[in-house]
Amino acid sequence: MTIALITGGSRGLGRNAAVSLARHGVDIILTYRSNRAEADAAVAEISTLGGRAAAIELDVAQSATFPAFAGAVEKQLAEWSVERFDYLVNNAGNALYAPFAETTEAQFDQAFAVHLKGPFFLTQALLPLIADGGRILNVSTGLTRFSVPGSSAYATMKGGIEVLTRYLAKELGPRGIAVNVIAPGAIETDFGGGRLRSTPQIQQFVAANTALGRTGKADDIGPAIAAMLSGDLGWMNAQRVEFSGGMFL
Repeated sequence: MTIALITGGSRGLGRNAAVSLARHGVDIILTYRSNRAEADAAVAEISTLGGRAAAIELDVAQSATFPAFAGAVEKQLAEWSVERFDYLVNNAGNALYAPFAETTEAQFDQAFAVHLKGPFFLTQALLPLIADGGRILNVSTGLTRFSVPGSSAYATMKGGIEVLTRYLAKELGPRGIAVNVIAPGAIETDFGGGRLRSTPQIQQFVAANTALGRTGKADDIGPAIAAMLSGDLGWMNAQRVEFSGGMFL
């Protein structure tokens, strides 16, 4: 039995990744922040594929709740008669669009809590439950390689995640845990209120600056996450892999 824990797995890229992994026989624990109905629908979809799934509430910006969350994960694992899970995907997040000169301290602090502090201390809290030889995949962004005005705070946090990934790979290596980063480009989901999905002008801009000539879809990323977690790529460690269709080459 292989089990993946995916934060933000009830919607968008996280849900697509959960379904893609379920198609490969992986059982899923997914988190949601507030929409229980959406989470239940994701669990039901995975169940139709023959896999086991469970949804646990989590706000990654609230690090004080992580010990209790780890306890809930441990309880779920016990219900499945196991003690450890194999894959952790730090995916949960939200968008922040603000010019550097107009970014407030409150916006910066929220981005830090969600995108850097949250994954740091959540991973720490879950370490005793991750199997030796397991894998951690952190979700970053193409915006750490190329710059688009209005994303300075968000991209700064994701840059921190990429540095953290290398440190985790080094420090968790004795346990055989590999840690990598996937960096999607511009993907049409409900991320950021569905800004890309609903704005033709932005779609045209992205397509014109992407080698494959279109915006990304969730189906471009979910299977990629499943592939990066597979045993076939077990020797890959401390790497950032961008899936952007070739943006801004």
